[in-house]
Amino acid sequence: MFTGIVEIRGRIAHLEARPEAIRVRIEAPGVMEGVRPGDSIAVNGVCLTVVDPTAEGFDADVMQETMRRSSLGDLQPGGTVNLERAVRASDRLGGHIVQGHVDCTGTIASIDPREDWTMMRIDVPEAMARYMVEKGSICVDGVSLTIVSIDDSGFTVSLIPTTLAETTLGTRNVGDRVNIEVDVLAKYVERLLESR
Repeated sequence: MFTGIVEIRGRIAHLEARPEAIRVRIEAPGVMEGVRPGDSIAVNGVCLTVVDPTAEGFDADVMQETMRRSSLGDLQPGGTVNLERAVRASDRLGGHIVQGHVDCTGTIASIDPREDWTMMRIDVPEAMARYMVEKGSICVDGVSLTIVSIDDSGFTVSLIPTTLAETTLGTRNVGDRVNIEVDVLAKYVERLLESR
């Protein structure tokens, strides 16, 4: 489990294509303390299992299903990714409960810089909009954000300067794909109501 509070941006050092997966090498010296093989790290909001950790980074395998459902298949050497280690029971929940199970990708439709913040609109599949509410939580590329407004085709979020500076959202452009994880509570509520 994660909170959507990005710890550091990592750098894609190497990608190795495999028949039904890719192995990615991520340089992440700022978050490797205490990381062991088998630990979970969210990479742009996708929970990946650490393989071969060193003080400088780690490898992870990205399966076909993960590439299909997320934007990790778009990774390129030299690119940056948002990283967050799994939360411990004693940690603060600064964002919201994030599983690292991406529901879909969204497309950045507009970026509107303002004096003290930036408004970003993200288009998503219509089936996902039903899980979102104004002022509710959403996870975009591993970043916990609050939804400002929503309609059937997408939503807007306000990004403060710190978020723009400390995460990859500050380097995104219109047309870029981003990973979306809706609030898991909405999905559980829907499932419980369906069974009635």
